[in-house]
Amino acid sequence: MTETTTLPHLVEDFLTWHFDRRPGTAAMLGSLRHDHTLGDFSATAFESYDREAAEWLRRFERTRTDDLEESVDRDLIVSVLRGDLAESSWPSWRRDPSEYSGAVLYPLFTSFLHRLRPEAELVELAVRRLAEVPALLAAGEANLDPALASPRIVRRAAAQARTGRDFLTRTLPAEVADPALRARVADAAEPAAVAFDRFAAFLDKLADTARGDWRMGEELYSRLLRERQVLGYGAAELHERGRAAYAELEDEIRSLAGTADWHAAMLSLQDDHPPTPAAMRDEYEAETRRARAFLVEHGLVTLPDGEECRVLPSPAFQRPILSVASYMSPPPLTSSRLGHFFVPWPPDDFTPEQVAQQLRTNSRAQLATIAVHEAYPGHHWHLSWLAAQNRPVRKVFRTPYFSEGWALYAEKLLRENGYFSAEHAGDAKRARAQELAHVEARLFRAARIVVDTALHCGDMDVAEAEDFMTTKASLTPGTARGEVSRYCAWPTQAPSYLTGALEIERIRAEFTGTPREFHDRIAGSGALPLGLARRVALGR
Repeated sequence: MTETTTLPHLVEDFLTWHFDRRPGTAAMLGSLRHDHTLGDFSATAFESYDREAAEWLRRFERTRTDDLEESVDRDLIVSVLRGDLAESSWPSWRRDPSEYSGAVLYPLFTSFLHRLRPEAELVELAVRRLAEVPALLAAGEANLDPALASPRIVRRAAAQARTGRDFLTRTLPAEVADPALRARVADAAEPAAVAFDRFAAFLDKLADTARGDWRMGEELYSRLLRERQVLGYGAAELHERGRAAYAELEDEIRSLAGTADWHAAMLSLQDDHPPTPAAMRDEYEAETRRARAFLVEHGLVTLPDGEECRVLPSPAFQRPILSVASYMSPPPLTSSRLGHFFVPWPPDDFTPEQVAQQLRTNSRAQLATIAVHEAYPGHHWHLSWLAAQNRPVRKVFRTPYFSEGWALYAEKLLRENGYFSAEHAGDAKRARAQELAHVEARLFRAARIVVDTALHCGDMDVAEAEDFMTTKASLTPGTARGEVSRYCAWPTQAPSYLTGALEIERIRAEFTGTPREFHDRIAGSGALPLGLARRVALGR
């Protein structure tokens, strides 16, 4: 394959293959051809995917084009395939039980969240997928290897699996308005719930026998940085960049706080927080509206037609494994521009003290910068704007090194334009608190780089990481535990925020055009590996 004209067809064929192999993911992106099944999770299917991915990689590596946009599409696919093949030596399907529970919970949840079909059709397809749950989870039991699975990762996944019954038998039927259809979902959900009960019990036993290590190791970590993220360096340099960024940001926050003990200043700000989770959601929604109005006033980006961001409590099945805010984009293969900003909600089994800790980590000083990150012009604006563009492969494959980097860049962008000033925050005291929290949020992302690289390269243990995140950032102990558990389960993701933001700032410095033109162009290009984003933004 060397002809320029063959590349768009090759990309189209590749997307068809990818969707057919991963129909649950395809359905979440909005492919109505794939919302009837959860997919094949047998060992044979995973092994077949790796073999076929290797052949696709060979085909794309042989393909050449002089067209910039087509070449970026090709290089994006090459980076994805190289990353997938690198990770085949660290197979999550043998190590992480959430590979299976998530493959059930997220597609079913998003089908009713996005509602791309009439209710009767949604129910029919949900019933079909619910019937597949016992076999899917049984495949998980067969595939998970005690020699590879870490007890820490298994216990984390078990906590999510225990939410399965409640989600399937209560939350899912409650999404259906018609009583007869609701009863049909409830009937179909019970065998699936029994399978989740069995899976959770299996995981409890597996945690006692598992002897694998959650540490990825420097060699694979560095390979993923270079091949999937297209960075020009590995884990050791990333770690040092994180340390340097942390030192610079710590000097800034000390100056802003007016004291060397900036940590005490931040802890005092956490005393002022919403009194309940419901009040926290309300205040996040108000901050989201304020951020959107600021964007309109200053013309920093182009808002896509019909975009809307709803602010909701996080899904119950997400709460045991994610202790911070999150966002779910509009399904990009559709015309929908409705996104969802999920407020971090305490799990049902949290004690009053644990709930209070989570509320402190979402203090009123911190709400503003978090809402900017998740909504405007962070994730929601970016991904609703991207959904309106016309490069399908870039809607499908996104790296957090851009998407999270963009959202952190967005926080600084609004600071530069006066969002945290007294004029916009309401008064000088509130403005100072919000600006301090904004800088601490960047410091927190620098701490993530240091901790994630140190954890997976064997230079820091879990207790040291938790201590680092409570003393070098402003996390409460409970939130720090949840964060570090996430780093153990999701290597290379945590450094993406500040790494991406700093690179986007460097690209902006080279761009000749207005800020709005830059933002529309680079964010509309996708959530590309940073080297590819640079090529699109600068046209070379």
